[in-house]
Amino acid sequence: MKRCFVIAAGDKDCHIPPITEGDYIIAADKGFDICKEIGLNPDLAVGDWDSLSEPPAGCPIIELPAEKDDTDTLAAIKIGIQKGYDEFHILFGTGGKRIDHTIANIQSLLYLSKRGKRGYLYFKESVITAVTNGLLRFSRNAGGDLAIFAADGTACGVYEKGLKYSLNNAEVTCDFPIGASNSFTGRESEISVKKGSLYIVFPKEVFPID
Repeated sequence: MKRCFVIAAGDKDCHIPPITEGDYIIAADKGFDICKEIGLNPDLAVGDWDSLSEPPAGCPIIELPAEKDDTDTLAAIKIGIQKGYDEFHILFGTGGKRIDHTIANIQSLLYLSKRGKRGYLYFKESVITAVTNGLLRFSRNAGGDLAIFAADGTACGVYEKGLKYSLNNAEVTCDFPIGASNSFTGRESEISVKKGSLYIVFPKEVFPID
């Protein structure tokens, strides 16, 4: 998959996965300042510049209106989709002074999933993604804890295989966290949902296999 990295403006101690040549980097507003701090050269800067220390320079920009429906991060994601990217990695998109932006960035994972894309939001020790009418697999080398949560109403036909606790054609709802606190077991594992969407949280040290 073509990978797009969206640099947001939350906590600076989030996990940073390897960024390789060919990955496309979009700085979302104040994310441009973070790019400068950590030595990333964005391919594009997007935002209304309301929270930047100075206007972005050194890369192409798309200026957004200050009053809009999309967050700067979601606007960056939409631009990435228009450019043909299928896999999105959102960095520095959690914590900070605005918990509403953390929640909005989690919702953006569902936005991507419902459009056949895959998004990952990075915290300091964990990663969250969303799956809609599909599955996620992990290798036998995966370790640590993981959790699933219904992302959009009721998720039907949910299976968890190869984990400490299994689900078999279960319904997972938004008002009961039955999928919290599961664990990898040293076997290849799989989480799937027939109808609906799940948020899946896993350790930063592991990553799904294609």
